[in-house]
Amino acid sequence: MIGEFEYLILTAAASLGEEAYGAAIRAGIEEATGRVCSIGALYTTIDRLEGKGLITSWMGEATAERGGRAKRMVRLTAAGETAAKEFYETVTRISRGASWVSNRTVVREAIAWLR
Repeated sequence: MIGEFEYLILTAAASLGEEAYGAAIRAGIEEATGRVCSIGALYTTIDRLEGKGLITSWMGEATAERGGRAKRMVRLTAAGETAAKEFYETVTRISRGASWVSNRTVVREAIAWLR
């Protein structure tokens, strides 16, 4: 099972598609969570995800808008997609019936019906 921050990186990378690189992933996470995402934590986790076989990364071309620096591009592997999907499904299952879930009455009725 992956952790929350790993899930955020995988999801941001999947959402960005061909435009998934470190700074864009970081911006996506910060926008979605409202929390600061340190560059060190981001790249440490990208390295860990790559070591687990959940993503691949490579250095893209240097760009003028980045002062001649190259972008570290990221792409999910099939295993990465599976891990993110499993995390999402697990969080969704455990959240059913929680007080903050808007459709918990519907979920309770469905569970009662299944019994």
